[in-house]
Amino acid sequence: MSDAALPYAAPFRPQLAALGVVGSLLVAVGVFLSGFVISEPAPYELFMAGLIGLWAIVGLRISRGIAPLLVLLVLFNIGGMLSLTVLDDLSAGPMYIAVSLFLALSSVFFAAIVEARPARLELIFRAWVAGALITASLGILGYFHAFPGAEVFTLYDRAKGAFQDPNVFGPFLVGPSLYLLYGLLSGRILGAPLKVAGVLVLALGIFLSFSRAAWGLYLVCVVALVFVMLLKERTGAFRLKILILSLSAAGLMVVALVVALQFDKVANLFSSRTQLVQDYDGGHLGRFERHRIGFLMAMEKPLGIGPMEFSKMFPEDEHNIWLKSLTTYGWLGFLSYLALILWTLSAGFKALLRNRPWQPFLMISYITIVGHTAIGFVIDTDHWRHFYLLLGIVWGCLALEKRHNRQIAPD
Repeated sequence: MSDAALPYAAPFRPQLAALGVVGSLLVAVGVFLSGFVISEPAPYELFMAGLIGLWAIVGLRISRGIAPLLVLLVLFNIGGMLSLTVLDDLSAGPMYIAVSLFLALSSVFFAAIVEARPARLELIFRAWVAGALITASLGILGYFHAFPGAEVFTLYDRAKGAFQDPNVFGPFLVGPSLYLLYGLLSGRILGAPLKVAGVLVLALGIFLSFSRAAWGLYLVCVVALVFVMLLKERTGAFRLKILILSLSAAGLMVVALVVALQFDKVANLFSSRTQLVQDYDGGHLGRFERHRIGFLMAMEKPLGIGPMEFSKMFPEDEHNIWLKSLTTYGWLGFLSYLALILWTLSAGFKALLRNRPWQPFLMISYITIVGHTAIGFVIDTDHWRHFYLLLGIVWGCLALEKRHNRQIAPD
C-alpha cells in the first residue's frame, strides 16, 4: 500500500490535551461552587465569569445544535432589558438583568463544553454531588445546632445550607440525589453503601428544608427515574433488581423520616408545612390571588413592570416563574421562555430512551427539568444557578445526539 493510501492520523498535541484536562477540572470547581451561594455575587459568579471569558478567548465553539438555546436566552434577556425602560429608579434593576444574562451565558457554556467533550458529564455530576453533600451536611448540622453559630445555615427554623433560601437549597439537592440513585440502581452492589449514605444525607437535607416544592420535586423525580429505567431496561433480572433496591431505599427513607419526627421541633414544623394551602397561599393577597392579579396586570404591560417591582406592589414576590417572566421580561421574555421550555421538553423526550453513552445524564437532567417546570407554577425558579446548569446539560446532550445522527446517516 502506498503512503497516499494510508489514512490520515491527526498529530497528538500534548499542550492541547493538557489544556483540555485543566479546563475540565476548572469546570468541576465551578459546578462545586454552585452549592455555596450565601451572598451575591457568590464565588460561583466570580469564578464562572472568569472561566467563561477565558474559554471564549481560547475558543468556545457554539454549534448549530446549541444555537437555538443561545438565541432564545438572548431574546429572553432582551425582554428584561426592555423592561428596564419603564423604571424610574435604576438602582437595582440593571444588576438583576446582568445576573440573568450571566446565567444564560453559563447555560450556553455548559452545553458547548459538554458537546465538545462528553466525558465532562461525569465530572460535572460528581462535582455537583460533592457540593450538594457538603451544603446538605451544613444545613443538617445547622438545623440541629450541632456547633456554635450553626444557625447561620438555617432560616425560619428551616435548613438552607450555604444558600440564602431553603426553597432553593432543597431543589438544588434533587439532581445529585437522582445521580446517586441511578448509580445505586444500575451499578455494582459493592459501591451501594456509599451511595445509600449519600442519598440519605441529601434526602434528609431536602426534608429539613421544609420546602413543599422541594418535597414534591424529589418525590416526582425519583418515581419518574425508576419508571424510565424500567422502560429502558427490559430484562426481568434487571427489573427485579430495580424493584428490590427501590423498595429498600424507600424503606430506609421511611425509617429516617420516622426517626426525624421523634424530635418535637421537626414534628411540629412538618405538621405545619404538610398543609396543602397555607394562610399566605389562600389568604387576602396570598400567593394565588397575587398570581391572578399579576397575570391580569401583565396583560396591560407588554414591556413588563421591571425587575423586583412586583414585591413593591404586593406583600411578596411572584412565586411563579411564568408570572415572573411576564413582569420582569415582558411579553417577549415570556414567549421566549415558553418556547425554550417547550423545545427542551419536546427534543429531550425524543432522545430520552436512546442507547447512548450520555443517555444517563440526559435522563437525570431531563427528569429534573420536568420537575422544575412543574414547581415553577408555585415558585420562582429565575436565577436558580442549577436550573441553568441542567438546561446546558440537556442541550449539550441534544447537540451530541444531532452530531451522532449526522455521522451515521448515509451519504
